[in-house]
Parts: sequence; structure tokens; C-alpha cells
Amino acid sequence: MPAQQHTDISTFFIAGINYKKSDAIIRGQYAINPDQYTALLAEAPQYGIKELFILSTCNRTEIYGFAQSAQELCELLCSQTQGSLENFTSLAYIKNGRKAIEHLFDVAAGLDSQILGDYEIIGQIKKAFKFSKEQGFVGPYLERIVNGVLQSSKIIKNTTGLSGGTVSVSFAAIQYIKENVPQLDDKKILLLGTGKIGRNTCKNLVDYLGARNITLINRTENKAAELAAELGLQFAPMEALAKQIEEAAIILVATNSAQPVILESHVINGTDKLIIDLSIPYNVEAAAHLLPNVTLINVDELSKIKDLTLQKREAEIPKAKAIIAEHINEFLNWHQMRKNVPVLKAMKIKLEQMHSCNLFINTLYGDISSPRNVGAEERIQKVINGMAVKMRNQNQRGCHYIEAINEYIA
Repeated sequence: MPAQQHTDISTFFIAGINYKKSDAIIRGQYAINPDQYTALLAEAPQYGIKELFILSTCNRTEIYGFAQSAQELCELLCSQTQGSLENFTSLAYIKNGRKAIEHLFDVAAGLDSQILGDYEIIGQIKKAFKFSKEQGFVGPYLERIVNGVLQSSKIIKNTTGLSGGTVSVSFAAIQYIKENVPQLDDKKILLLGTGKIGRNTCKNLVDYLGARNITLINRTENKAAELAAELGLQFAPMEALAKQIEEAAIILVATNSAQPVILESHVINGTDKLIIDLSIPYNVEAAAHLLPNVTLINVDELSKIKDLTLQKREAEIPKAKAIIAEHINEFLNWHQMRKNVPVLKAMKIKLEQMHSCNLFINTLYGDISSPRNVGAEERIQKVINGMAVKMRNQNQRGCHYIEAINEYIA
């Protein structure tokens, strides 16, 4: 599908919910899986939307796109979610134009993450954007914005300490275990889900806690087997889930199921267990939280962990903001130039027409062989370049057109 070009950035909107105003249960109602994403893109033209992408993570669901209003984006998003449009709009933050662009830059840099500087978000943005682009829902303006966002995020990562240290949602789980579980060596650990978050969590368990008594379970068994072989751990089939839960003292859940994977019946009347649910929506049945032998921790609670690393990151915010401001200004300059392109093209055509007019040449230069008539192409381009600079710095509309003609004649 051909992408639509937009020259008015005030029609660029973001509508979303995140951890600041909604808990994990609410966010789970608006989480978008790949099938829902595909369906949303298929329906987008019915809402008059031709450029968009959707970012759905454990901390946020956001829809970015060019539209007549944010309402169209909200309606499109909620056409595929469990949660209602009314509830979404009551919780959503909506921004447009420069404010929407700034928000995307902040999100990509980790400035808007539950854990400041969490760099995992950038991979999720790339994946979401790539999916929309492959389906033809990315035009030149959206691509330019996101390219600037990715460049800015990379520079912030490489030149500031905003993402320094090893703090993320998965690492926060490791910190919690370290601070609250004595004598880890004799504790059996069960990890459910070996996707990106599960894999990172597993590696942190091994690298930072030295844990080895870990069993991996994944719906696709060979993925658990591959990670277990890589790290020298054990794995078990999904059919052994109940037995593995019974034996484990620590259970980490990083699955992506629409329904709870660990039920109250799995842990009732069992031994004491620490369960850390990294999933959105929650993949541990809520009733399990009420059992006296279960300590259940979710992503919202993990995000509250503050330590020296986060304090150091907060000191890097001004540097990150300065980098973001520079990239936004670059985009706005490009945007202004895009707006001026039709006028500049028209001016160049007019000057070329003037140069090819014998009456003009004879009147101005005497004859076509005059030295003053040599190098017209270079002079025309020089005039156009000067006109472009003036139009970028100050908008005097027709005045620049007249100045360019006078400059060419002079």
C-alpha cells in the first residue's frame, strides 16, 4: 500500500497508556500481540490512517501515527483490545506535533521507562516499526522521525551514563532475589518462558548470582533445550510443569500467555515459594497471591527498586535531553525544507526559463555569447541555495521569490 506523505507535523499523534496511570492488569487489557497488530493494520485505512506503528510492551501500549485527530487512532487501537475505548481514553495521554515527537524520543532513550535508562525498549521500537514498514504503513515523515529517534538513542547509549550499570526489569528481579533470598545455593529455581525477557533473566541468574540449580520450561521445548545447553542448565517439558512448580522454591514467569500459566491449584498447600511474574498480562493466577506460603512479586513492584545505579542515571538526564533536542531540531529543519521544496523548484524552473529566453538574454547581456551569460547553471543553483537558507531562517513568502530573481539578474 503506498504511504501517504505529510507536510504538517501537527497531524502526528501519539495516544497511549503506561505504568504511570494504569496497573499491569489494565495494561494487559490493551496489550497487542502480533495477530492483533496485523488486524489493526488491515483496518487502518477504514479509519483514514495510512501511516502508523504500535508499541506494546509490559509497561505501555502506544499508537503513533498521522491522522485527522487522536480519536481515530484510539478507536483503531481499541477495535482489537479486550479493554474498552471509554476506559482507554480516560487513562490515555495524547500528544501531537512536536510534543508527540519529543515523547517518542524520550521513550526510545529510556527517559520514560519504569526503570530509568532501560535500553530494552529500543529493540521493541525497532521491531514494531519494522513490522509496520513491511506492511506499507511508513511514509517519508514517519521514517525520518524514527530514524532520528534511533540515532539519538544510540548516541545517548554510547556517550552518556543513562543506561549505565545493569538495571532493567529482568535485572531488578535478580536484585530482589539477592536481597531477599538467603542461601540461594540450596534453592531450586524454575524459569518459565525463554523469550527475550526470560533469556535475559536466566543469564542474569547465572552471571550475577552464580545460580546453577535452574530448570527451564518453554511451550516450544527446543528453545528451552537450546538455552539450557548454552548455559549448562536443566530443562523440562511443559507436561512436567506441575511437578517442577512443586519442587521449586523460586519461580520466575516470563511467558506471554493470554491466560495464567501458574494457577492457585499449583501452589496451594505447598512449600514456601517466591514467584516473580514478569509477564503482562499477569501469568500467575491472582488467587495465588493470597496463599500464606506464596510471595508474589510483579513488574510494577520490581520497578520501584532504587539503587545507586539509578541515582547515577538521573544525573545523566540533562545530557540525554540535549542530544534529543539536537536531533529534534534537525528533523524540524528538514521538515521546514520539505515545505519549501515546491517553491524552490518553481523558482529554479523560472530562472531556467528566463535564461533560455532570447529576449531576456539580449536585453540583459546584449547577446547570448556575453561572458556574463556563461555559467548560468552554477549561478542558478547558487541563487536557489541562498533562497533556501533565507526561507529556513525566516518566512517572508513571496519576498524571497523576488529577491532570488533580483539576485540572479544582478
